Amino acid sequence: MKLIEKIDTKAAVIGIIGLGYVGQPLALRFAEMGFSVLGFDIDEHKVREINAGRSGIEHIGDARIARAVEQGFEATADWTRVGEADALIICVPTPLNKYREPDLSFIVSTLDAVSPHLRDGQVISLESTTYPGTTEEEIVTRVEARGLTVGRDVFVVYSPEREDPGNAHFTTQTIPKVVGGHTPACLDVGQALYGGVIEQVVPVSSTRAAEMTKLLENIHRSVNIGLVNEMKIVADKMGIDLFEVIDAAATKPFGFTAYYPGPGLGGHCIPIDPFYLTWKARQYGLHTRFIELSGEINRAMPEYVFGKLVHALNERKKALNGSRILVLGIAYKKNVDDMRESPSVAIMELIRSAGAELAYCDPHVPVFPKMREHKFDLSSLALSPEMLAEFDAVVLTTDHAKFDYEMIRTHAPLIIDSRGVYRDAAENIVKA
Repeated sequence: MKLIEKIDTKAAVIGIIGLGYVGQPLALRFAEMGFSVLGFDIDEHKVREINAGRSGIEHIGDARIARAVEQGFEATADWTRVGEADALIICVPTPLNKYREPDLSFIVSTLDAVSPHLRDGQVISLESTTYPGTTEEEIVTRVEARGLTVGRDVFVVYSPEREDPGNAHFTTQTIPKVVGGHTPACLDVGQALYGGVIEQVVPVSSTRAAEMTKLLENIHRSVNIGLVNEMKIVADKMGIDLFEVIDAAATKPFGFTAYYPGPGLGGHCIPIDPFYLTWKARQYGLHTRFIELSGEINRAMPEYVFGKLVHALNERKKALNGSRILVLGIAYKKNVDDMRESPSVAIMELIRSAGAELAYCDPHVPVFPKMREHKFDLSSLALSPEMLAEFDAVVLTTDHAKFDYEMIRTHAPLIIDSRGVYRDAAENIVKA
């Protein structure tokens, strides 16, 4: 097949649509393997920054972007150039709307922009997390509406992203890649596309199977995190440290996987993906009670941490209204600058609405970023003994390695620890 030959010889031009936490690493991997890469994004500022050699994502770094640009990687906001690409890989967000239903608007708007410029001999791969059937319903129908035959003229695959920002143990290259094709020929092209840049490609029987695989991965995590979050509340009432219990249980060499509680779920996958399946399941007359229950527990955790803060201040004869509160860490997980769906922000909203004077410290997020649903005119403060002593309470929501935890323990009058950083008991530490 001509397209597979172009991919195998690295003569194919790879188009990456969406240059964020998923698209950038993938574009860099293809570029570093010798492919010509054309990146598309609707954010013209981001396009200019990338072409100037600036990533905008902390764990990727400017140097890798600059090298790729020198090797021919180019970003653009010009959709008429879609025809230049032999492969179009879609890496756009799939959030939930205010009713916690799937929001495919980014996928749909991307496909509307791409469709007029499709041609024979292209492969389209969707990587955005979504419910089973999306690839068929949204991509295949649009391709066929152009008079192109899927599996002969244009090839359609689904291959879910598996990026874990900031994880030094796994890279785009080493994380196995699941691929499902709309037809056998589509699968062959998909395997060729990813097989040249990723060490292990895992073929499955259909795009629907690949879509369900991604959902299962993250539902598995959501359900287990919901379990330990509920267990944390029970253990706290019983005067038991659940972190100690989990560490002890983890010594069992079989049948147990350690998950740790926290202030809620964050990131682009785990808080969102389960609800894509629950929504789709309702179309089949099914009620996914187990999945929805874990979602309810995880969404309630910011309120739980907030309640711990209120109670701890009350015990010290202080009202939250008028108190000075410092939030430590606002990224959704440690050692990254990724703010997507961060539970820290939900806690900040609760603290602000109660009338407290709010500040934050996060070495990875120097200025509170522009977000769709949250707005704080704040910049990160620098930690010092004097600064810590000025606050009535410190709420530890993200356990970055850059924090000096001993200094924080010594000088903060009250610490609400939602991450289990402080395992021993102390008068100024409240476990949440």
